[in-house]
Amino acid sequence: MNSSAAAPEASWYREPQRDDTTAARLLAGWYATGVPATLADHLVRYGPAPLAPTPGGRTSMPLVEAVERAGLTGRGGAGFPTARKLRTVAERGGRTVVVVNAMESEPASRKDQFLLAVAPHLVLDGAVLAANVVGADTVHVCLPRTRAVQHAQLGAALNDRLRARLDPVRWRLHALPHAYVSSESTSLVNWLNKGPARPQGNPPRTHERGVARRPTLVHNAETLAHLALIARRGPDWFRRAGTPEEPGTTLVTVSGAVAGPGVQEVGIGTPLTTIIGCAGGPTEALRAVLIGGFAGTWLPAADVRTPLTRRDLDPLGASPGAGVLVALPHSACGLSETARMLAYLAAHSALQCGPCHFGLPAVAEDFTSLAAGRADRDLLSRLHRRTALLPDRGACRHPDGAARLAASALRVFADDVDQHLTHGACAAAHRPARIPVPPAEPPETWR
Repeated sequence: MNSSAAAPEASWYREPQRDDTTAARLLAGWYATGVPATLADHLVRYGPAPLAPTPGGRTSMPLVEAVERAGLTGRGGAGFPTARKLRTVAERGGRTVVVVNAMESEPASRKDQFLLAVAPHLVLDGAVLAANVVGADTVHVCLPRTRAVQHAQLGAALNDRLRARLDPVRWRLHALPHAYVSSESTSLVNWLNKGPARPQGNPPRTHERGVARRPTLVHNAETLAHLALIARRGPDWFRRAGTPEEPGTTLVTVSGAVAGPGVQEVGIGTPLTTIIGCAGGPTEALRAVLIGGFAGTWLPAADVRTPLTRRDLDPLGASPGAGVLVALPHSACGLSETARMLAYLAAHSALQCGPCHFGLPAVAEDFTSLAAGRADRDLLSRLHRRTALLPDRGACRHPDGAARLAASALRVFADDVDQHLTHGACAAAHRPARIPVPPAEPPETWR
């Protein structure tokens, strides 16, 4: 099978725009040509991954130091310092493993799918470089089994690299169950160890004992692509974009009431309103924006001038999360949209702890009643109480994200809450949904 990826889905991905080139790094080849990069294209543009082996099988940490100086943080949601993860696994010694997390289970995100479609070899270079740093001989690439086309394309890309004898590692491509929590790092490790793709909240941590009981480095696909560019161009180049505290670019999936929904590469610190403008601007007056995804935070439209940084979003109770920005128009009901997201999150919990087994379904049920205007007099106080009890009590962070979404909706859509409690559901609640949400059904299998 030819390794060149098919052109990305038009409903999500815009054609390259001239203004996009100012922030183009990961997507530079796509913006320049408008076609996915083959291995030959990639090698012409970037050359092979700059490996630096030592007699011990590891680098002497120059790449880790470069990544540290660059200030690269994880792009999967948590924002953990990348160099710290590399160093922690490398210092464990012995045989290690690298896992590429390309699950992207956040329904509103398409950034990793897009990146792997148009620049797969940047991600794979990053994985090889990470393996070189930590002394790994095997790299596992994890995709959801619902994306057969993506699996075939990435398999073809790996076959091209194998034929070219590029990499000093063994590649293993896997198709995992597609559940919301299956992209959590311990879920991947548990599945690779023949268990269910559910999070594991108990020690040891994956960097101590992960796949096959070996120290394991798990990195998001986008993070590894950034690492591949830092290895070639250095930390000073990386820091030319972004802010001094949060350098670099990041991929953002923009959707909702915008003229051109799609994946963008922007400098960290770009105002949310600018990102919406690059997506063609709003198609209607906006009521709010959802930042971070289904486990993210609603912000009122008055906050759209906020820069996309953790530092600026934190006082608002928000974070960039999975690189998602959804624009909600005035004509939509934020409570109804939130109720559907919470029902989905409740259905996709692993049911391994009290907050996921009891608390999250109860919050989702109450929110559904509120959105439908079927609220009893105690519902609002019950929602506030239950939402406050979810965070920091679960086996993983799944209930924390759901609580954040629910609490922000009660705050941002407070006027609608009063309307629904007093007079029943608003007219907007009866209109078609504006945010695509998968069916609120439990995963068919965890294995």
